[in-house]
Formats: sequence, C-alpha cells, structure tokens
Amino acid sequence: MRSDEFDRHRAALAALLEPAFVVDAPVLETLRADKSGHLSGAPPLGLVEARSIEDVQATLRYANEHGIPVVPRGAGTGLAGGAIGGAGEIVLSTRPMQRVLELSAADELVVVEPGILNGDLNDQLAAHGLWFAPDPASRAISTIGGNIATNAGGFSCVKYGVTREAVLGLAVVLADGRLLRTGHRTVKGVTGLDLVALMVGSEGTLGVIVEATLRVRPRPAATPDTVSASFDSTRDAARAAAAIMAAGIQPSALEILDAAALRAIGTHLGRDFSDRGAQLLIRTDGEGAAQAAQRALELTAELGGRGELAVSVEAGEELFAMRRAFHGAMAARGEVLIEDVAVPRSALAEMFDELERISARFGVDISTVAHAGDGNLHPNFTFESRGVDAAGEPIVPEEVWAAADAMFTAALRLGGTLTGEHGVGLLKRRWLRAEIGDVSFELQREIKRVFDPRGILNPGKVY
Repeated sequence: MRSDEFDRHRAALAALLEPAFVVDAPVLETLRADKSGHLSGAPPLGLVEARSIEDVQATLRYANEHGIPVVPRGAGTGLAGGAIGGAGEIVLSTRPMQRVLELSAADELVVVEPGILNGDLNDQLAAHGLWFAPDPASRAISTIGGNIATNAGGFSCVKYGVTREAVLGLAVVLADGRLLRTGHRTVKGVTGLDLVALMVGSEGTLGVIVEATLRVRPRPAATPDTVSASFDSTRDAARAAAAIMAAGIQPSALEILDAAALRAIGTHLGRDFSDRGAQLLIRTDGEGAAQAAQRALELTAELGGRGELAVSVEAGEELFAMRRAFHGAMAARGEVLIEDVAVPRSALAEMFDELERISARFGVDISTVAHAGDGNLHPNFTFESRGVDAAGEPIVPEEVWAAADAMFTAALRLGGTLTGEHGVGLLKRRWLRAEIGDVSFELQREIKRVFDPRGILNPGKVY
C-alpha cells in the first residue's frame, strides 16, 4: 500500500469510526503477535475497537469496498497465529463488546457479545446456579468469540464436549457488512444447513462473530473431587487414563503432564517435581463424584500409580492451577513452538512414545501435556532464539520444523488430527492439505470464496 493510500484510508476510517479507530503506534505494535510466538513483519494499518455490531458492519463495508484485509481479533490469546495483524491490514477487535444480553434459566441459554471473557461469563452465571461448560486453560484471559472461532475445548470437554456442542446460534457480520443470524434457541433444530457448525472453528475466515447464543447447564450440585497420581512413565499414566475411561468412570477432567512439562512447571512455580515421570490429574463432579474419584484412585494404584485424593475443593483447584501454568512455564524458558494434535484415546500412549522418539532423534526439547480423556496432546518445542527472519518472526531452527513434521505425520498415521482446539492459523497451514486431502481442501477454499469473494477476511491464515 502506497503512503498516500495509507494516509487516505486512515483518515477515512477515523472519520467513519471515531473514536473506535486507533492508530497509536504502541497499541498497533502489540497486534503483531498473539500467544503463538509468531510476529508479523510490520504493524497493521489500524485497530478498530468495535463497541457495537454497527461498528463491525461499517468496518467491513469499507474494507470490502477498498479491498483492505481485515484480521478479526479477541483477546489475542490464540496459539496458532490466527489473529496477528500485519502491514496494510485492519485489526478488528470485538474485545470491547462484553455484555450479557439475555439469560434464560428456563431455556438454559445465555446470549452474549463476543468480547466477554470465558471466566467472567462463568462468574456471572454462577449467581444463577448455571455454568458454561467449555473450559480452556486460558479461560481467565480468552474471549468467548475467540473460543468459538477456534472451537476451543479445554479440560471439561471429556465430559461436556467442546465449544461447538455449546453454541446454539450466532450473529455474524459477513465480509460485505451484511448481518447473518443463524442457529436456533431450541433444544432441537435441523432447518436448513448448519451454518453455526460451519462458523465454529472457522478462525475468522468466513465472518466476524458479533453475538452468540450459548447452551448453559445447571452447576453440579455435588462437590467436585480431584485425584492426583504420579507414575514412573508417561506411558503408564496414559494406560491409567485409558483404564479409567474403559471402566465407565466419567471424569469431568483427565489431564496428563509428562516429566519435561513437570520440570518446567516446577521451575516456574518454585517447586520440585523431579520424583515423578508423569502426573495424572482426575476430576469428577456431579452425582456420585466421590465414589467415582475413589474408584479412579484405586485403578491408578492397581496400575502402579502413587495417588492421593485432594483434601478440599481448594486443594483440587491448586492442582489444576499447576496444569494451567504450563504455557507460562514454557514461555519463561525461551522461544516456543506450541503445538496441538489429537489421536484416538487408544493411541494416546503410542503417541507419547512417538514424541519421546522424535525428541531424541532430532535433539529437540519437547514438553507435553494432554487432555487424556479425548486424546488431545499439547507438545511444546522449546529452542534458543536465533534472531528473526525478514518478516520479523523468530527463526525456528530446521531441526524443530523437522521434529514437528515427524510429529504431525505420526499423529495422522495413528488416525489423529493436526489440531484438536488451537486451530490452523499460520502455524499449521503447510500440513492442512495432508490431513484433509485435495478434494476437501479445494472445496473449503470454494466455500470461503462464497462468504468472502474478495478474500479480505484473515487472508493468509488457514488456507
């Protein structure tokens, strides 16, 4: 974009959107990155801090008319580079849109704006005895809109499902500024194509989510119980997790931390976890929670685990706070390539074995945690900084990319997928076609062209 065009668009957007349009250099600089570690080559043209659906519509009408790329963004906590703004782009933030518009306890639904944080929504629902079940590790800092855009899952999806299962309806502003309302408020609804499911996980490539109708649940009446068990190896912990699920126990969270993850978290939190090769965290809730926790404790002991039942709800929360500290611990170690693959539960132990072999083969430090109940692993590759490339992104050593390629190949061979919840974004574009195949890849690009003929929505991401 030429400098005269740059200035003209800035002036026009300021006149159209004042005070929502922001061009302060320090603010724009923060939009070059998210939590993935990627950094764009230059700051964006400007930031729109949308406070209403009308702000979003006005932005997209102008951008579509002039062919300006638009990057939708929430809190910027994504881990795949999907909300990074670069040169000549408008970053469209829905973070200021934080209201709860409607709450119906009778229908077990809530209507919200996309900028509300997951944790804040649940704080408000708690006063009504309700709960929004999707529970990403970043719940205190991630927005509902972002959760929907990536189909985030988190700890609780082993029992309650991922975000897609909790979204009844959406309001979405399309690339040309039209407002699409899709979905329903009823328990059942199969009229027409399921555009809600299409939008969930679309990573800002099809439209900008401006409102969501969500399914909420009554909070479990029984006090949750938490079991913590250490094992000599990650394979043993994975076997125990599989045994718990096979026994018919229905945990509300089932997490594994390998030895490398435990060491990193221990260093980060000032604790020593060197006495264990892996940790398994099990949470049960609802009716029969205490009995289920006791049975899980017995099973872990039978399989060689050294387990204990948390003495209180607060003690259980402390254990899961340790798990939530994983990404902070990784960031404190240096540069990190954050990954996210999922395999069938029956292949979880084998995938952990593959990661150990890959780490040794390529000489790359890989620390892994996993949502064991649904086979979703989060391997993190840490490496020393070697400067930045021409785009300003940290240079990832070739051996790290080679290790990541081997990991993705292993996950696909085991019947798995490239991403369980982080999305494709920038990070996994190169492997997308390998998983979904040529026919699906081209069909999905055609679907994007239907929604976004000029290709202005999050260009360069996913496809």
